[in-house]
Amino acid sequence: MTTFKTQHNRRSFMKLSTAAGGGMVLGFSWLLSCKPTGNQTVAEVVREMPKEWFDINSFIKIGDNGLVTIMSPNPEIGQNVKTSMPMIVAEELDVAWKDVVVEQAAFNGTKYERQVAGGSQSIKQGWQSLRMAGATVRKMLVNTAAKQWEVEAKDCKTADGFVISPTGEKIGYGELAKSAATMEVPEEASLKDPKDFKIIGHDTPNVDINDIITGKPLFGIDTKREGMQYASVMRPPSFGKKLVSYDDSEAKGVNGVTGVYQIGDKVAVVAKSNWSAIKGKKAIKAVWEDGDKLESSAEHDKTLLALLDKKAKEPKRNDGNVDKAMREADEVFERVYEAPFLPHNCLEPMNFFADVKEDKIETYGPIQTPAWTQNRIAGALGMIDEKTEDDAKKDALSKISIGMSRMGGGFGRRLYGDFAEEAAQISQAAKTPIQLLFTREDDMQAGTYRPASKYKFKVAIKDGAITGYHLTEAAFNSGMWDSIGQNFPAGAIENCRVDSNIAESNITTGAWRAPITNFLAFAEQSFLSELAEKMEKDPIDFRIDLFKQAKAKPQGELAYDVDKSIGVIELVKAKSNWGNAADGVHQGISAYYSHNTYVAEVADVVLKDGKPVVQKLTCAIDCGIVVNPIAAKNQAQGGVIDGIGHAMYGDFTFKDGKPSYSNFHEYRLIRMDEAPEVDVHFVKSTNDPTGLGEPTLPPAGGAVANAIHSATGKRFYKQPFINNKDILG
Repeated sequence: MTTFKTQHNRRSFMKLSTAAGGGMVLGFSWLLSCKPTGNQTVAEVVREMPKEWFDINSFIKIGDNGLVTIMSPNPEIGQNVKTSMPMIVAEELDVAWKDVVVEQAAFNGTKYERQVAGGSQSIKQGWQSLRMAGATVRKMLVNTAAKQWEVEAKDCKTADGFVISPTGEKIGYGELAKSAATMEVPEEASLKDPKDFKIIGHDTPNVDINDIITGKPLFGIDTKREGMQYASVMRPPSFGKKLVSYDDSEAKGVNGVTGVYQIGDKVAVVAKSNWSAIKGKKAIKAVWEDGDKLESSAEHDKTLLALLDKKAKEPKRNDGNVDKAMREADEVFERVYEAPFLPHNCLEPMNFFADVKEDKIETYGPIQTPAWTQNRIAGALGMIDEKTEDDAKKDALSKISIGMSRMGGGFGRRLYGDFAEEAAQISQAAKTPIQLLFTREDDMQAGTYRPASKYKFKVAIKDGAITGYHLTEAAFNSGMWDSIGQNFPAGAIENCRVDSNIAESNITTGAWRAPITNFLAFAEQSFLSELAEKMEKDPIDFRIDLFKQAKAKPQGELAYDVDKSIGVIELVKAKSNWGNAADGVHQGISAYYSHNTYVAEVADVVLKDGKPVVQKLTCAIDCGIVVNPIAAKNQAQGGVIDGIGHAMYGDFTFKDGKPSYSNFHEYRLIRMDEAPEVDVHFVKSTNDPTGLGEPTLPPAGGAVANAIHSATGKRFYKQPFINNKDILG
């Protein structure tokens, strides 16, 4: 059991209110430094709702009947924090899960610090603070009961929402709430030993599942408000085009259209129905001119290739002397890997509600970054700029509310609040509440894309050993962050250099699920398997030998834990029956560390009519304590399927600044009958949990590529694999 010090300042700890019906409200302002996270849930509620709920400052309130409400501040994008984070609080509070209700908090920069969904950080960042929230409340309830019984608090215990005396007498949390509200915050409280967990580590259904499958209005696209109208936006037909003029006479004649408004280089049509808005948009006659360069994929390819032989001014890593190692090598082995731009294609297209009035602005919808979005809206509406003083900025932002709906997919696209900004601008211009809805064509052709990139790997081989390793990245608009330069195999090789070179593009790019690593892992793991083959070593043994070198004689800083890296490889080796697969089954290995989590995957490929088919993928994961196993397994499986699908089929090209694809009849996604069995295994651990929404995606493409090589003798150097007709037909 771990004991921690609480904040002694009662005001910083909680704000509470009591009423005739009793009840205790506990707001954990002191947890802000711990970066709490979470999201709305409604568990199976057995008790009736209390007669009255009390105002809450942040995380917990207890009704007089023992029902507990846990506020959930973080966005829910399908990663299941809406269930898992309340489980953490409920565990330490020691309340029965059936007696927990979770509410989605709106954005509040004062109460909550990290209201963000991104980087697989929600559980990791919220773990300690949420545990302390529950444990501190539990301690206060125990102290209250002990005082009533005139016994020592240390002799009391709790279970399922009751405090139990040394003689076995029980009193419910609801009965204690009113008195507990007057108690001083304890100076310290204790966290449970993981072996005593009753909620954490046990399968718990998604608390929204019934509402999801019955079509209840949970998502931003479901938003309805009194007096709300709909907006559809005509955007430039190509990246680099500028609006010169437009004729909206036919658009205004469309039944239901109430207005047409220019917003920068875009034209918004507002109507009483979404279909009328779309019809009105299509009726607009616009004149465009070339602004910035109109880019094409052939030019992108040449630009990136030119950067692969360039050394960066500031390398991400530079151990030893790579140039000397290359000069003195018996052989230099080199390969280049290439990936296209990719759209996000969330199941739910971008959408947002906005109602802009002079004194207040209400917005609501699916957003991963509410704080950033609040600032973007304020800037777009002219409320603040870079010269605005802090007090004035604070006052302006206080007028903008950001409500967060459940999201039908995010994958990084909803980090960027451009659609929320547009919605607010249109509402301001139209002077009416509106819901902006992207069509699928809007979503695919006017999106924020994964940057196209290329990676060159070079190794120096001397006397049968690797003496030098050089990785060069070429990408558009943004590249690998510094920490990636510390990733394996850096640290295992004496002479190691990592360079990142960036080209500028007017095509909007940004984070895409597992940023950077989503393609880099495929390139690295494909290269390492080919290198192992060249050196006549088993690909798993080859990787483990390199990890052992990093442990025995580390070269510079290591961002990864060697033992955990080897652990997941050995686990997947055992679970996949590596080396002893059934006749006709060909296997490939890939192992990658990203978002604080270790993952190793083995793909099984069989040949059907001479063509490779992915039959199964075995996945081993070390992510610390698994909060909700069923949800963790679902996340892992989803990441694997996403990784396989985009590696094999995801393609996106541009011609004169215009995307080549407009909808799913053209853009290829993995299909249900192409999805393999995904067998997931977690390393048993008592370490604090790490990320899981993204880490299983990066290794998937490499495992499949290496398995297909085992089956066909041929290797992939470009994504998507389907474009290589020589292998896939």
